[in-house]
Amino acid sequence: MQIDDSRPIWSQLVDEFRRRVAVGEWPAGTKVPSVRELALELGVNPNTVQKALSEVDRLGLTTAERTAGRFVTRDADAVAQARTGLAAATADGFAAAAAGLGMSLAEAGELLARRWERNRAAADTAHTERKDVR
Repeated sequence: MQIDDSRPIWSQLVDEFRRRVAVGEWPAGTKVPSVRELALELGVNPNTVQKALSEVDRLGLTTAERTAGRFVTRDADAVAQARTGLAAATADGFAAAAAGLGMSLAEAGELLARRWERNRAAADTAHTERKDVR
């Protein structure tokens, strides 16, 4: 994860942890790494990680169990909402940038469709290569 100096680190961590849940990197029902582990992994202060995880708890994506640790929600709707929210934020950025460049909705849609296909093909190739390695 690359830290952006224009936004608070804890807010960026919230987005990163939401992403990890949304894409299944942290699968439903699994234990989330400890605050200390995440702080070491990300190179940030443990208090910053704790603040971000508390917000992820508040969003309903994780729950802290007093003696057992923190676990990813099993609520598929909450995970789907997180995925949609992350995608919407990215789409908003793309829409604003494309409009700022003077592109029409049709032009922006065509560009997105071309990029989608290119990225999907690359992802399929990477997935096939990972299967071949196993």
